[in-house]
Amino acid sequence: METPKTESESALAVTCSRQMLPWLVEQRLAIALTTYQIGKLFFIGVSPDSKLSVFERSFSRCMGLCAADDGLYMSSLYQIWRFENSLETGQYQDGYDKLYVPQVAYTTGDLDAHDMAVDADGQLVFVNTLFSCLATLSAKHSFKPLWQPPFISKLAAEDRCHLNGLAMREGCPAYVTAVSQADVADGWRDHRNNGGLVMDVNSNEVVLAGLSMPHSPRWHNGKLWLLNSGTGEFGYVDLNAGRFEAVCFCPGYLRGLSFHGDFALVGLSKPRENKTFTGLALDAQLQSRKAEPRCGLQIIDLRTGDCVHWLRFGGLVHELYDVVALPAVRQPMALGFKTDEICRAITVG
Repeated sequence: METPKTESESALAVTCSRQMLPWLVEQRLAIALTTYQIGKLFFIGVSPDSKLSVFERSFSRCMGLCAADDGLYMSSLYQIWRFENSLETGQYQDGYDKLYVPQVAYTTGDLDAHDMAVDADGQLVFVNTLFSCLATLSAKHSFKPLWQPPFISKLAAEDRCHLNGLAMREGCPAYVTAVSQADVADGWRDHRNNGGLVMDVNSNEVVLAGLSMPHSPRWHNGKLWLLNSGTGEFGYVDLNAGRFEAVCFCPGYLRGLSFHGDFALVGLSKPRENKTFTGLALDAQLQSRKAEPRCGLQIIDLRTGDCVHWLRFGGLVHELYDVVALPAVRQPMALGFKTDEICRAITVG
């Protein structure tokens, strides 16, 4: 089948640092990204002729993204999708070595689902931000609640604390991030500067407070990493001292974090011109560094804290939500619903 041109290629500009592509080849790595701002799932890789490969598909308000076996889960406006790779090892489709097919969709309604992960039993766990809880899929209902912060007095469709991030440890939900401990509808917006927290799911204890709109907690190499988005800082939590240790500043509103060995892949967005994103410490940080906010990726070497590679979006894309590293992949693609190729992509099991 013929791969169609990207739907907004005339308005989409993607650039990267000089050594980004050789690094992807050396690391045997590709990257998946979501942006709910324009509803796109992006795949970043390297083509057979060693050029940057940017493949996109459209899904309304796509946000949370996680790897699962040889596939992916992705949340969208009112569904959670399961993608399966239909290519065998060593098989290619027009040069692409992974073809992700949207195989199954669970209709959830608009839950504003954020971070997602697969547990040790193969069950999907996702952050149900609208209902301020962790949840899983249900064959009959919109979702099945699994856990809620102890300060949330009722499961209600009110986005009370803006629960957004999930870190797994040894195959189990371990830590979450929220913008506040508010227990009223939309209460989190009053605590953007220093109301953010990290909570231990098992003990129900707040292990770190005083953050500014934290996102994307991840357990990696024995540390709990996260993005302190309101200050533009990437770092880790000293669980013994209850302190956030900043590793580096990134010029943008941070969301989306993935790891590959000694490297962190950090997503950056341009802050929106509205009350939610203005008046944060990030503004002063950017001004003091004479920097403009960027949308894209920064590759951080965990050994030094340096940004060793970067990728930048221009044109229509101003915000990213999630970032997932795809190891042992060079050039991925996916099927979507805006062309008829999905009608002709038939495999036999």
